[in-house]
Amino acid sequence: MSYDPLLEELAEYVLNAPIESELAYQTAQLALADSLACAFEALGQPECTKLLAPPLPLPLSVGSKLPGTPWVLDPVQGTFSLGAMIRWLDYNDTWLAREWGHPSDNFAPLLVVADLQSRLKRARGEPPHRVREVLTLAIKAYEIQGVLSLGTALNRVGLDHVHFVKVASAATTTALLGGGREEVLSALSNAWIDGAALRTYRHHPNTGSRKSWAAADASSRAVRLAYLALRGEMGYPSALSAPQWGFEDAVLRGERIRLERPLGSYVMENVLFKVAFPAEFHGQTAVEAALRLHLQVRGRENDVERIRLETQESAIRIIDKRGPLKNPADRDHSLQFMTAAALVFGELRYEHYLEPLALDPRIEALRERIEVVENPEFSRDYLDPEKRSIANALQIFFNDGTSTERVLIEYPLGHRRRRQEALPLLREKLRQALLKVFPGGRSERLFHLLQSPDLPDWPVDHLMDTLHGA
Repeated sequence: MSYDPLLEELAEYVLNAPIESELAYQTAQLALADSLACAFEALGQPECTKLLAPPLPLPLSVGSKLPGTPWVLDPVQGTFSLGAMIRWLDYNDTWLAREWGHPSDNFAPLLVVADLQSRLKRARGEPPHRVREVLTLAIKAYEIQGVLSLGTALNRVGLDHVHFVKVASAATTTALLGGGREEVLSALSNAWIDGAALRTYRHHPNTGSRKSWAAADASSRAVRLAYLALRGEMGYPSALSAPQWGFEDAVLRGERIRLERPLGSYVMENVLFKVAFPAEFHGQTAVEAALRLHLQVRGRENDVERIRLETQESAIRIIDKRGPLKNPADRDHSLQFMTAAALVFGELRYEHYLEPLALDPRIEALRERIEVVENPEFSRDYLDPEKRSIANALQIFFNDGTSTERVLIEYPLGHRRRRQEALPLLREKLRQALLKVFPGGRSERLFHLLQSPDLPDWPVDHLMDTLHGA
């Protein structure tokens, strides 16, 4: 049966394309460790942990082990729970293009399903999955989500980027389960025609905590579709192109989905890490600029006349927020709030989005004085494949007529151009996250394991055993 060419290309890539880039594998292991660091950090947030247990907690004799907790879960709930942990603090890696997203959202289904399948394989006397298989499929999931994002802007029709997570996770999870061409195409086509979430929970006036579990919901749905495909559930060959009723006509208003570049390992090699502070990525360089200016503002907050913040067009559409901010989800997606908080405190932690710190009157005073303007050069360089910068420039003007220097930062700390600079800080991020969940000696052993060149050879279930419990 002939499917839409794009679906055929995605299936062929997932099932048969070799990944030969050593840089991609090194970055994938770094991304895995960073994703787990984000997950462990999130275990300190009650609003996250209340979502992790299944609706009806039932004991499982065989299931997927949820890192950092005592839970053993079915693969759908396990994917949702781990996905929510990874994403909760807005601290996991990022990809910016015409569409935006967080490719590490795909790690949850791959880890959870590989863990369960490894346990089932052992029970049958078969060899378990190795971590390297997870890394290979993660590279491919990153690539599918990221390259789709280069060419298609779901945000332009009000949809959330997590739809691309569902597509990427459906294809790679089905392959992990042993599916062939027909099964992968079934899962892919069902993912495309599945309901796509609206972005309204990321924007005024509805910004809320769903943005922290939306990707978990999408990836857990992908796991369900993968298992259905393995049971022989039919696919839909023209899910994208069917006149009137296909995704392109019904959702994209006639725009054709396209891949801007050949599928390989480009996205993993160039993914953006959040290194020093949890904040929406379009504002990361603004926060870094604010930290550089902190000492010039400290104690003079009342003397500030105005703050000029130059940014890219995408940042203006997503995180240019004035008016009341109702909750942490609102604040960590406000360019003005994150910049003002960094100016006031000289740092930016998730706690700054929570009350009472978020109600510090100095933040609000500075936030009201920030004027956000688009710099067309920043917008061009943001989409330039040779640059892919995420620039912001910040300058503060005081009532006495003086001003600070204009601080321009083109590339955030987690950008590939600053990767070496970021590595020590990423390691420290991992170390501190582990210490919050595991005793000192155990956290140190896990710290070295997650960075070890031997990790790819580890059985996945043994890794998850090591990460289980608290």
